[in-house]
Amino acid sequence: MSLLVLVRHGQSDWNEKNLFTGWRDPDLTQKGVLEAKAAGVALGSRDYKFDVAFTSNLIRAQRTCGFILDGIGQSELETIRNEALNERDYGDLAGLNKDDARKKWGEDQVHIWRRSFDIPPPGGESLKDTAERVLPYFNSTIFPRVKSGENILIAAHGNSLRALVMELDQLSRDEIIDVNIGTGEPYIYDISESGAVLSKEIIKS
Repeated sequence: MSLLVLVRHGQSDWNEKNLFTGWRDPDLTQKGVLEAKAAGVALGSRDYKFDVAFTSNLIRAQRTCGFILDGIGQSELETIRNEALNERDYGDLAGLNKDDARKKWGEDQVHIWRRSFDIPPPGGESLKDTAERVLPYFNSTIFPRVKSGENILIAAHGNSLRALVMELDQLSRDEIIDVNIGTGEPYIYDISESGAVLSKEIIKS
């Protein structure tokens, strides 16, 4: 049995300002730093150790990963960065205040862009598009290491992790719409040698 832990980054500056972020690269707020450290404390209290960590090319996820590894005494652990784990690209919405976007395009349209499975915002990615880059990387590079017996930490983003949760939990395109991953909340999966999910736990902040 192997351990696969998914953690969304702590609150970022743009989360705090209610802005669409996507591939933009704001840093963590002080609250976000505390959330990341709390995730490390929670995992450390269970004596979890990892063989490798994966994160995105964005600083908020990288710093979250670093704080978690500090918290479990593995600050020197090999950490692999790849843009395949980046947040979904919000295209023309990136940098806009979410309330202002609702005023411009309407509540219903913005909700469709944010929560639907396969309707992207202008110039951006849908969750389906995000999954089409996240899952091939996960299945070719990360999951074989899980099945070989390694414990893996992934620190990434709400939508890149929703794509993984959809796969791991075998959720439908309708079921994933209601899944929202909180900042700094570890999702803990026990995985069998065959790759089956044996159990799942969410540590709420």
